[in-house]
Amino acid sequence: MKTTAIKNDITTINPTTGKTLTSYTYMTDEDVKNTIDKSHKAFLNWKSKSYNERGKIIKAIGKELLNYKPELAELMTSEMGKLLTQSQQEVDLCAGICDYSANNASEFLKNEERKLQDGSKGIITYAPIGVIYGIQPWNYPSYQVIRYTITNLMAGNSILLKHAANVTGTAKLLESIFKAAGLPDGLFSVLLIDHDQSDLVIDNKHVRGITLTGSPKAGEIIGEKAGKALKKSVLELGSNDAYIVLEDADIELAVRTSVMGRIYNNGETCIAAKRFVVVDAVYDEFKDAFVKAMENLKVGNPMDSDTKLGPIAREDLRNTLHEQVKKSIENGAKLLCGGKIPEGEGFFYPATVLENVTSGQPAYDDELFGPAAALIRAKDEEDAMRIANDSRFGLGGGIFSKDVDHAIELAEKHFDTGMIFINKFGTAYPNMPFGGVKDSGFGREHGGFGMKEFVNAKSIMIG
Repeated sequence: MKTTAIKNDITTINPTTGKTLTSYTYMTDEDVKNTIDKSHKAFLNWKSKSYNERGKIIKAIGKELLNYKPELAELMTSEMGKLLTQSQQEVDLCAGICDYSANNASEFLKNEERKLQDGSKGIITYAPIGVIYGIQPWNYPSYQVIRYTITNLMAGNSILLKHAANVTGTAKLLESIFKAAGLPDGLFSVLLIDHDQSDLVIDNKHVRGITLTGSPKAGEIIGEKAGKALKKSVLELGSNDAYIVLEDADIELAVRTSVMGRIYNNGETCIAAKRFVVVDAVYDEFKDAFVKAMENLKVGNPMDSDTKLGPIAREDLRNTLHEQVKKSIENGAKLLCGGKIPEGEGFFYPATVLENVTSGQPAYDDELFGPAAALIRAKDEEDAMRIANDSRFGLGGGIFSKDVDHAIELAEKHFDTGMIFINKFGTAYPNMPFGGVKDSGFGREHGGFGMKEFVNAKSIMIG
């Protein structure tokens, strides 16, 4: 979805048609300051609530998300082009996060007692710190928000959101859903602001933590600004995830899963399968089946039930993807299918497969945020793992092998990445930590880890 700012307006555009959806007005600096002040005051009251009291409201948010599921799912699809069925799945995931967080916060954040060296007692308690500012992307318009919001609300913090401009409607609808669920005023606030105003938010004395999901470049900028302000940050950035296909893999399963891993959410997922590192013994078999499956995907209106691949979210993002594909080919990659911008309205891009992908090409070195896959031939298992780790990124990855115990050993001891899927593809599970290493950022969300990112671990020593 293309977004423009004209005369203080944010304009959202439907990527399926290229037509304007809605316009929104930026907040004034005074509005922003007042919103932060209100958020801080709401926090001072909210932090005194019990986990049970908070949990009732968080569970109510989960129920309201399901109540609004048709409206919310259609809006997400209209604003950024994901398949309607996947928008519906996203709402279900969000509701699940609400329930999991409400049910488990008291256990994750309970006091811990320790015996000190002098025989006295120590207590560790986890206290909320205040206003948490989230800067979120457009590719999962609801999930990205819910992921950091719900855990921090359960921890006792209050929330500010700067969402990607092209999904402003989703941000505002979520604000309404939170209100309908009974969340007290000021605890969740959407900021319609530009980059300069965002800097003012980071510097505001009431803002105690900053969390960003975005590109590595955005991570560098926000990480520097947060560090300069001496504020804790969590950065979930991009990746170029490798999925390794070993000689003993179930090739049919590997192909089916790899296609879904590459084109889910129209390929616009940080943790998507992007590089397919296949050992020589099964490379040709995998390649032939994978290319055929990618060629046969139905591209079309994401509202239609038989569509498998919708449009890229914005025209500029499609152009960036196409330039990456072209540059990879210019530097030696071979195009096996796709690779051409189709005629007609909307920002569609075909399922694309490249082989002969090597270092020095965007398909090898960078993140291709869309339905473009890189096939890489490896000599053997050791070479495959070397290639998989030969990346500045480290968010996710996968291994296909019938020897699950061996795959677990490779994942545990050799795969330098944050999340590994064995014989499957997935995006997020509320009870498992989500996050990466290297240029994919730092900090964790989900699995209870996210609840401890923005709390004060207090040490109380008793004589």
